[in-house]
This record gives sequence, C-alpha cells and structure tokens, in this order.
Amino acid sequence: MTYPDPQLAEPLTLSCGTVLKNRLVMAPMTTCAGFYNGSVTSELVEYYRQRAGEAAVIIVECCYVEDNGPAFPGALGIDSDMKITGLEKIASAIKQRGSKAVLQIYHGGRMSEPLLIGGRQPVAPSAVAIPREGAATPRALSAEEVSGMVEKFGQAVRRAIAAGFDGVEIHGANTYLIQQFFSPHANRRDDQWGGNSEKRARFPLAVLDITRQMARQYAEPGFIIGYRFSPEETEQPGIRFADTLYLLDKLATAGLDYVHFSMNHILRSSLVDTADRQPLIDKYMAGRSAALATVPVIGVGSVTGPEDVTQAFSHGYSLVAVGRAAIASPAWSQRLLAGESLTLTIDNRQREALCIPEPLWYFPQVAAMVRDMSLATGKFAAGSFRETLQDDQGDSQLTVVLSEDRITDLMLDAAPAEDVEFTTHFKQLRSRILDANSPYVDAVTGATTRSEEIKKAVARVMMTSARQRLQQENGGQPASYDVVVIGSGGAGLTAAIQASELGAKVLIVEKMPIPGGNTLKASVGMNAAETRFQTLKGISDSKELFYQETLAGGQGKNNTVLLHEFVEQAPQAIDWLAERGIVLSDITITGGMSIDRTHRPADASAVGGYLVSGLLKNIQQRPEIEIMTDTSVTGICCQDGQVCGVTLLNAQQESQDISCRSLVVATGGFSANPQMVVHYRPDLAGFVTTNHPGATGSGIALLQTLGAGTVDMGEIQIHPTVEQTTSYLISEAIRGGGAILVSQQGQRFINEMDTRDKVSARIIGLPEKAAWIIFDQQIREHNKATETYIARGFVISAGTPAALAAALAMDTAALQTTLDQYNRVVTHQQADIFGRTTALRQPLDHGPYYAIRIAPGVHHTMGGVTINTRAEVLGQNRQPLAGVFAAGEVVGGIHGGNRIGGNAVADIVIFGRMAGENAAGYALRQQQD
Repeated sequence: MTYPDPQLAEPLTLSCGTVLKNRLVMAPMTTCAGFYNGSVTSELVEYYRQRAGEAAVIIVECCYVEDNGPAFPGALGIDSDMKITGLEKIASAIKQRGSKAVLQIYHGGRMSEPLLIGGRQPVAPSAVAIPREGAATPRALSAEEVSGMVEKFGQAVRRAIAAGFDGVEIHGANTYLIQQFFSPHANRRDDQWGGNSEKRARFPLAVLDITRQMARQYAEPGFIIGYRFSPEETEQPGIRFADTLYLLDKLATAGLDYVHFSMNHILRSSLVDTADRQPLIDKYMAGRSAALATVPVIGVGSVTGPEDVTQAFSHGYSLVAVGRAAIASPAWSQRLLAGESLTLTIDNRQREALCIPEPLWYFPQVAAMVRDMSLATGKFAAGSFRETLQDDQGDSQLTVVLSEDRITDLMLDAAPAEDVEFTTHFKQLRSRILDANSPYVDAVTGATTRSEEIKKAVARVMMTSARQRLQQENGGQPASYDVVVIGSGGAGLTAAIQASELGAKVLIVEKMPIPGGNTLKASVGMNAAETRFQTLKGISDSKELFYQETLAGGQGKNNTVLLHEFVEQAPQAIDWLAERGIVLSDITITGGMSIDRTHRPADASAVGGYLVSGLLKNIQQRPEIEIMTDTSVTGICCQDGQVCGVTLLNAQQESQDISCRSLVVATGGFSANPQMVVHYRPDLAGFVTTNHPGATGSGIALLQTLGAGTVDMGEIQIHPTVEQTTSYLISEAIRGGGAILVSQQGQRFINEMDTRDKVSARIIGLPEKAAWIIFDQQIREHNKATETYIARGFVISAGTPAALAAALAMDTAALQTTLDQYNRVVTHQQADIFGRTTALRQPLDHGPYYAIRIAPGVHHTMGGVTINTRAEVLGQNRQPLAGVFAAGEVVGGIHGGNRIGGNAVADIVIFGRMAGENAAGYALRQQQD
C-alpha cells in the first residue's frame, strides 16, 4: 500500500470560519437523473448518501436558477420554492454522513438546448451562437433582464440555504452563462454589462455580491461560497489565462472561500498555446494576486491514487476533488484516505449495488467506464486473433493470443513509420493487460489514444472469442429470442414493448448509432377520433368522419380494410400510450382534417422526441428486451417456410447469427435513398428530404428476398414546408395554429390547410418554386416549435407588416392587403376565397411578425410491403409469410396516394402494437409446438 500524503488528512479553515475536516472533495458531476421538471429523485438522494462520509465536502451537481436554464436532460432545478423539499433530502443525506453539503448553481445561457426548454430560444449576453454546427442562436438579454437574472441567482442561493446546504458554488465555468458574460466571444454588449474586461466582469461580481447578501440575510455564520472557473476558452476572441487571473483577483477581493479549477487533469497545460507545456496551476501560483493567494484552490481531474494527491499538493492545490472515480466506487473517500488507488472501471453487473442512477449509467463519460467484467473470468475459444489498429501513425497489426481462460500474449507489428517511443509504451500496456487478464487497465501516460485503441481491440477479440466458445458449447447454436424487431423507431419500439408484455423475449436491432429512427423528427402529433381527450375538451368527432377524410386525403387509393382497422384502433392506441406514461392530451389540427384530432404533448411540443423518450423509458424497465445499435440485418433465415433467424453485421464488421421464432420489420421508408426515390419518381430528382439518414428502404429489400409483395411504391409524398438549407421540416401545426402562406409577391395562393400534395404542387408552380410561411406573436406563443425555428436562424422577424415586407424584399402594400383580407375572414368567419374553413383561429395582427422561407421536400413514402390486419407480411400470392410481421413506413397501402399529417404517428403505434402482439403470439405458439 502507498500511504497517503499527510496533508490530505489536515483540517482547513475557510475565511467564513467553517473548518473542513480534511482536504478531500467530491467534484460536482452531472447525473442527468432529475425528474423532467428538475426535481429530485429518491435514486439521486441515495447516490449522494452513499458517496458522503469521509470526504470533507460533497459538491452537488449544478442546479439551474431559471426554467430556461437547463443545459442537459435530467438537470436539477432550483428555480422555484417547490424544489426546496427535494434538495433538502440531498443535503440532509450528505450531512448525516458527516460531510459538508455544497450546491452548485448555474444557468446554461446559450448552452441551453431549445428542445430542453420547451422549444424556446436560449438567452445569453449577446445573440452569438456557440461555434459549433447546428447551435441555436440565443436571444440577447436586455439590461433589465440581466439585473433580473442576478436576482434569480440570489433567490437560488436563498433556496439552497432553506434546503439546508452548507454553502453554494457559483458555476462560472464550462461556457455556461456566467462565463459567457466574461467571454469576449459570447459577450458583444456595449452597455454596462459588456465591453472591456472590467465591464464583462460585472455579472460574475454581481452574482457573487447577491450570494453574499443572501448568506448574510438567511444563513447561519460559516456559509461557504465558492467559485468554479474554466481557465481558458479556445474561441477567438476568447478568455485567456491572464483574463482569468484578473477576474479571480476581483472575486477574491470581494470575498470568496475557495476557487475551483474546472479541468480534465490537475496538471493540464494551455489549450490555446499548445506549445506551452507548463501546467496552468503553476502559472496560477506564479501569477496570483495577494488577495487571491489567501483563497484556497481546488484541483480536479484524473485524481485516482495517492501519487496524484501528492502531485496536486506539491503544485500548490489546497484541496483535491475526485470526479469519475467517485462514481465507480461509493467508498472512494475512505480508500483514498487509506492510501489505496481508485479504479475508473465499473462492473456492468453492479449498477444497482453501486447506487448509480440509471440516466448517469448511460451518460457517455460513464458508459465508457462500464466494462463487461465477465470477460475476465470467461471462457474463450483458444487461438490467435488479429486486429488492425488505425491512427495517424499508420496501420498496425495486433495479435491477441487466448487460452481457454486467459490472455496469454499480445504482439504488435509496428506501423510502416515505426514509433520507437510507443514500442516502450506498448510493453508497459502489454504487461498491465496480461497481469490483470483484462483489457480494462489504465492507459500508459503519454500514449493515451493508442493505448485505448489497443484496449478496445483486445476487448473486441475477447468478446468475439467468447461468442465462438458459447456457440461451440451450444453445439453451434446461435443466441435465441422469441421475437426479433428490426428498426427502433416508434413502430419497432412499440412492437417490442407489446411483445414483451405478452411474455416474449425480444431483441431490437438498429443500424444507426442511437434508437428512435425517423420518429425523432415527427413534429405535429398523432391523429385519432372519439378519444377521451377530445371528450374532455368538448370536441365532437367520429371515426367515420376520420375514415372519410383520410380516404379523401389519400385520393381514394388507400387499402380500405387496413384503413378501417387503423381508424378503429386509434383511440385505443392513445390510451395504450397514456397507460405507459406517454400522454398526448393537447389537440390541434392538420391539413386535410376538419376536426381537431391531432394529439400531442400537453405543452404543445413536438411529438417525436416525447414519444421515443417515453417508449425507451418503458423498454429500459424491461430486462426481457435487448437493443443492439450500430448493427445491420444482412439476411433473414427460413426453414420449412417459416422464419427461424437473422444474420447480423456490427460496426466492427463481425457477423453473428441469431435464432428467433418470429420477426417484426419496422425499418421505415426510403425517403433518404435518392436512387430509390428517383427510380419510382424521376420527377423528384434533386429534392431535399426531411428524413434521417437511416430511411433507405433496407427493410423492404430484405422482405422482398422472402417474396413479399409491395404496393404503391410510386406514391411518394413531398411536404410543402421545408427549410431548404437544412432540410428542416416546419411543422404543419404552425399552419394549424393560424399561419398563412404567401408568395414572393406578397399574396396568398392556396388553402393552407389543404392536403400536402396539393399545397406542395401550388408552391412548385410559383415562379420562385418557394414561398413564405407568415405568423405573428400569438401563433408563436401557442406553438413552442417556433422557438426552435427562431433559435436555428430560420426566421425573419419585424415589428410591423411593412417592416417585414421590406425585410423579405416584398411589396409592402400587397402583404398588408393580404393580411387585411385574411383577418376579415377570421374575424367574421366568412367564406375564404381559397376555401379555407379550418384553423381560422385569430387575426394575424399582433406583432412582431415572423416569416420562414420554405419549399417542398421528400417527406414520406406511402408505398411498401403488403400486410393484412394482423400486420402479417403478405407474399406476392397475397398469403402470409409465416412468422413475419411489419409495421410503420415500411408498409404500404394504408395512406394511399397522400398521407395526412398526424397519421404517421398513429400508424406506427397502431400497427406496431398489432405486429408485436401477433409476433409474440406466433412465437409462443411455436415454442409450445
């Protein structure tokens, strides 16, 4: 055992008078484990309880001070007094174990993702986006709002005191709002809150000042106030280390109990001047002011053992914070204080035993620590295996030699440009792996990237060999499931849940890196008639009317048998979702419908992400469902006319056979396969698509190899309102909320609520082959999707119609006349010259006014394989293929020649349920036979 540095156990008295019992701190780490509204879960309380005790301080993860401040899913909030009770449970759990409880407070600013804040536009010091692809452009806070934001930080401190915390840490790091105010990249203001360094420092100083005020007013003596900072920014212009020292001196002079570096290694050097290898802590110690020299400093990053602790103290840190290693071991503080080293690996079987909240378990940095520890004690197919390593040094060949239960040797063929230095590093890594009989060992310092590549290669070999051994022991028999579901969009996830609820063991195979498929892009909602939510809102509807309007929208080409089943099952599907916590209680309307029957989340947000998130949450609660991502199905196996398995190919190009008794294909359509689109519709060459990259028609091709019939393959829908530079779909709910379409001449040209095919055709017929969707502030306030469009930079806005016309290079008089005519129709509910009778909700007369330039894009392929009302795939002879089911856009016939908006989500849930139910029934009957 290496004994700990004696300084680690020394007490430290802070300027506030509080005595810390030692120098060990648990770093604040995102868990993503809060409720959807930012409140505390019982799982989170236990997570902190188990990790408290021997450490002097537990710094609890950042809590947002305003409801538009979360920067990641599952964030905790301290934005209202209702959050105090939950946070009190965390503080109490920590203090009962003997540690001080400090709460970190923050606001995400421009780092807040619009989808996490109800589609609203993020706020920031200035309207400058984060320099990364797809980042939302924030709205600049007014001077009055900045003062109000300072007050919100103050109220958050008051709540932290009321919850029983011993202190707060002001989060001025990680490019969140406080750092944004000090950043010359994010802050381009010319008022009292921006300009030179002194003015940019005013916001952090104001937050510190109000924190101190709240402590004096509400807290007992000894309340701790800390400040976390990121020493540099890589942006140009950006914060440099000299700027940071300037700010920290101002903060120290105002009064702080500690400052806390935010880095990935205690001895990290500059990210800006990469030629300068001097650790930033050394620069800090040399450059700090007299005031700053009196303030303790916390070091964090890659602290896992006694050597790291000694190194931290030798460079001048006053306290040492531990991050990821504290996740891996609840007893982290006891072990460090005893001189033991910590591990950065987590046994994949130990999540519950380690009290790790499930969302944190799947967080990328934590997921990378999770290891299949069964490999170390597994049985392998003995032999030599070769893996190719690829990096900027060239290709190398790694040979892994396995006996039945051990890694017996590792051999590396040097790359063409031989790296002599790495040869030494490889010997060290080889020794560690052989000693541990595991690839999950520490990387060699100075060769981290190549070390990780070797470790991954060894792990791949061990997993492949273990599977081979298992197949040998099973007489060559592959892994077996009752039902295999291909595709993890809404239809596939629904089918898997339904099948598992009937007792089936299910495998979901998804070729993309993440589940969700094209459903993630769904925006408008889910159509259904005669639902309980319609009744609650006093909406009188009928299934017959729903049927007739869908048939008319599909140009009479729909398969009427499937359509009747679709309409009949829709309200039960709404209830099925609600029973599983996916409630679609708000209702709007889409083109082609005469009644509000499009169900969406209560906050009027996009349906797709909400639906996928809810379905995945249900799946995570079902151990009988497994998901493989980054894996394609290359073949379907049949025996005696029945499906019996599939062949898979993973991202490492490893092939695997899986046995199953039935199959559900839910791979979506082919809108993202331009060759296939043009094959059936040459006139659509060059059109953008709203679909995700995985919508390539692979499932149709697979089923055709079994003899599946197809229908309506040439029926391809183009959506009329697509932002062309990004292929981003502008939801039909905006028109359903009362928006209009105008040409470049400033005139309406169509009933905006007509079916998608007709609206698209009229736009294509315009001279510019594009149009503008126009809406006002009222529509914005009732449709959260507009905030996403604004944040993404799609929207042109102006205070008056005249100003909007000027911004659009449009005739002012023409646009004003168009608005006047439309507003009279709405006000008097009179006949509209274009035949519009729905969604005439309110006049467009409340500025500001907004416009988005749109044109059609390929959106949905109505054609696909043929099925019956049991979701069984039919062969070309119209007879079911035994054990093969399908649901979603891979299926044809339901929507005819044109799909009504809101019917796709209904389709995937209705027929997903049907496919899962019947696939499970078929598989279980086969098992009994």
